[in-house]
Amino acid sequence: MENKIKSTFKRDLKEEILYLLKEHPFQELAKMADEVRERFHGNVVHLRAIIEFSNYCRCNCLFCGIRRDNKKLSRYRMTPHEIITRAEKIAKEGFKTIVLQSGEDPFWTKEKLKEIISKIKKIKVAITLSVGERSYEDYATFKDAGADRYLLKFETSDEKLFNALKPDTSLENRLRCLRWLKELGYETGSGIIVGLPAQSFESLAEDLILMKDLRLDMVGIGPFIPHPETPLKNQPAGNPYLTLKVISLTRLLLPLSNIPATTALAVISPSLRIRALRCGANVIMPDMTPSGYKRLYDIYPGKTSVKGSYNELKSLLMKINRFTL
Repeated sequence: MENKIKSTFKRDLKEEILYLLKEHPFQELAKMADEVRERFHGNVVHLRAIIEFSNYCRCNCLFCGIRRDNKKLSRYRMTPHEIITRAEKIAKEGFKTIVLQSGEDPFWTKEKLKEIISKIKKIKVAITLSVGERSYEDYATFKDAGADRYLLKFETSDEKLFNALKPDTSLENRLRCLRWLKELGYETGSGIIVGLPAQSFESLAEDLILMKDLRLDMVGIGPFIPHPETPLKNQPAGNPYLTLKVISLTRLLLPLSNIPATTALAVISPSLRIRALRCGANVIMPDMTPSGYKRLYDIYPGKTSVKGSYNELKSLLMKINRFTL
């Protein structure tokens, strides 16, 4: 009986989400989401600085510019000293969270990352990791070393689409990793890409339900931006306004979660990042990778054009009556 009730609830919830996605006026939805954001999070925007420390990747995701088959991309790995020194500089600017992000690079063993995490933790900052699918033991090692959060997007809940776009893994394995992270006590983040080829409103609705079921602490949602060195180079970009609508719905479904105004939106237009903050988002994650490496972490075109030091972002947020922590 309980399973039947849950099934009925999910069916009704999906129908409601589909109506809101397809027919409900965006401005009304954005206003509701903004009110929920203010009620649960106040007018605070969290600034979380990203260091993209390696663009090597074992995976061949069809949408990603650092996929292993992109032979035109110059590859790099920052040294541990470079990573730690950069983290120290970022912390001195005022950032209270460091996000360590890379491709799925086997070079970075759990022992190497453990040492870096331990040293950065001494700076008294929160540490978010985004280094892909790892073993349970690896995740436990990183947590013991001081990692606080982990970001692992599932991209789409449509298993057929997932398998087509991410040939090196499975949706089942990705969700297993997210369950492990929750079990280990990480603040766990995931998210999706809006506008993937063959994505439907129905699959977007399923994505939103899955994010709710996972009880995610952070949800990243950005539009698809085709990269010229991928098999999807000729596909149309995702609709940024549909992306904003999905952000609004995410805020309504997950009022306590942190939701970034993603860089991908800012690539399309700087004003879209502000609009995201006005329809549910409460986080900005500026790319603070050293300039010599930044242009090489080329997951989608235009990413390096989005700038913002701590003081610049603080000034921007004050103009829209938002504050930073």
